[in-house]
Amino acid sequence: MIAGALDQRAAKIKTELDEAKRLKEEAEKLLSDYQRKAREAEDEAKAIISQATTEAKQIAADAKTRLEDFVGRRTKMAETKIAQAEQQAMADVRAAAADAAVKAAETIVAETAKGAEGKALLEGAIKDVKARLG
Repeated sequence: MIAGALDQRAAKIKTELDEAKRLKEEAEKLLSDYQRKAREAEDEAKAIISQATTEAKQIAADAKTRLEDFVGRRTKMAETKIAQAEQQAMADVRAAAADAAVKAAETIVAETAKGAEGKALLEGAIKDVKARLG
């Protein structure tokens, strides 16, 4: 009877040890799976960070290029407007000078020449001044 009880107790302990061994193996397998998944997740995170860094650098380079192009176009437009304004100012100055010269010539010729001769001389001088300044 004691031997039977001991045999039962030994069988129960063996069953519990087998169960503990099975649970330990299952836990080790789960730990191994978790560690593998953690490494995979870390590798994936590194890949995502690397790709995001590359994309950010590309976006920054594109933005810099677009900004440089924009500044270049604006600068060229400003230079063109300045050149046009200079040309217009020169044309305005020439026109004003021509008008002043014509008026001066009219006055001088009118005072020095009278009659038909003065009128012909005045018209000739006006044409001459306009031709030289225009």
